[in-house]
Amino acid sequence: MTSQTLLLSPFVRRFLVEEVTGHRNLSPNTQRSYRDTIRLLFGFIAERCGIVPTQVRVEEVTGEVVQTFLAHLQAQRGSTAATCNQRLAALHSLFGFIGRQAPEFIEHATGVHAVLPRRAPMPTMAYLDKPELDALLAVPDRRRSQGCRDYTLLLFLYNTGARASEAAGIRIADLALDKLTVRLVGKGRKTRMCPLWPHTVDALRQILRDGPQDARVFLNVRGQPITRFGIYALVARTVRKAAGAMPSLQNKRISPHTLRHTTAVHLLQAGVDINTIRAWLGHASLETTNRYAEINMQMKATALEACAIRESPTRENHTPIWRQDIAFMEFLKAL
Repeated sequence: MTSQTLLLSPFVRRFLVEEVTGHRNLSPNTQRSYRDTIRLLFGFIAERCGIVPTQVRVEEVTGEVVQTFLAHLQAQRGSTAATCNQRLAALHSLFGFIGRQAPEFIEHATGVHAVLPRRAPMPTMAYLDKPELDALLAVPDRRRSQGCRDYTLLLFLYNTGARASEAAGIRIADLALDKLTVRLVGKGRKTRMCPLWPHTVDALRQILRDGPQDARVFLNVRGQPITRFGIYALVARTVRKAAGAMPSLQNKRISPHTLRHTTAVHLLQAGVDINTIRAWLGHASLETTNRYAEINMQMKATALEACAIRESPTRENHTPIWRQDIAFMEFLKAL
């Protein structure tokens, strides 16, 4: 085995070009995320060990080095546990690829895979109540072409539960307005068909113009395809304007993804089953969709609590039996 085969850089090149974009067909965003992780790792090793990236050897990136690298990201760069876990997932994928390509590194790759993700708190899943959503949709001035575009885009996000990148990538060819459907390209370039409401179809017809089938549906003020960052700016701008009429919006952090959560919660409240919502949103795992079911169950429990029949206050000793053992309850509180 030559020294060249022990260098990490040739594996990195093949991983990003052949594995990530070729065999696994992952999205450009994922490729960039993996690339950035590897660049940060090389910079960390260069700073700590004085080794230039092209000379880093596979066996020098151990599980201990990866753990130190993640601790560095948290301490020096202020990365959250969730961000560190994303970086770790990229390194797991890289060394999994190396182990498959060079069996002599399988044991070494196993050591890197032994590094466990950091415990991260589950983020609060914000969503909009129907009056809040109506306040957002009331903001755009639909008498103007730009207002029609804004209204249609917001309505489309709510109707489909699309991610910002998915909505930005919609082309005319993806729309089947006569069939009330749209084709969305999601994470991992997976496609799914999503139903459209007749009202959404009518709004889309108002902003569509003659052009090639591969032209984008949603454009910015300069007539160029809107980006996901432009969609984030649109939502933020609309929320600021709507907050005057709906003060509760001021207490929520609202992004295009909030509209995606809103779609899921409202579908659940309407009685749509969880598997249909999973297909609607394009979730790879049912566990992700189940988080919305938990929210809905909490809402139902709150509603039941609000309308529960209370025992008469004149009834003697209406405290539950399990609460009457004061000593035992104090013991539990002290644990």
